[in-house]
Amino acid sequence: MTKETRLTPEQLVKYFKDEFKTKIKDVQIKKRAAGKKKNETATIWMKVDKSVFKGVIKHLCDLQFPHLAVASGNDLGKTIELIYHFTVNFGKRMEEVNLHISVELPKSKPEIETICDWIPGALITEREKMEMLGVKIIGIPDDRRCFLPDDFPEGVYPWRRDEAGPDKLYKNLHEVKK
Repeated sequence: MTKETRLTPEQLVKYFKDEFKTKIKDVQIKKRAAGKKKNETATIWMKVDKSVFKGVIKHLCDLQFPHLAVASGNDLGKTIELIYHFTVNFGKRMEEVNLHISVELPKSKPEIETICDWIPGALITEREKMEMLGVKIIGIPDDRRCFLPDDFPEGVYPWRRDEAGPDKLYKNLHEVKK
């Protein structure tokens, strides 16, 4: 396949499953009609094993250079989920496919390799996950804070829902001391 290869959503899923087999944990293809002409758009949600995450990104870049919109993150209780939101066939009207690649990291060791060596534009969104969720991004070229002030307490992560979350910073102004 060349960098100009255009695949249907089903072919794109097969492209990954052929390479990573059972390490692609779950895939959903959602199609919907959009606009006045009811043109079909497709979105792929793909969960991958942490052990192949970096390989999946390289495999995607080998196919064609994807457009990374952002990486989002969720505290799921025992794990932290990162979702990298890509567009494949970016800029090709009515051929674009949204591809969301998610990976779960154990809270006991929330670490993952950076994708900045493949997609340099991932730097800011990965720095955000470091600050807001406490994920260690291994190999990130710049790990300075970007969103939180310098005096924000270390080890407190605003998007976490556990003991590392911001609860201890809240002031209960509604409570009256007697």
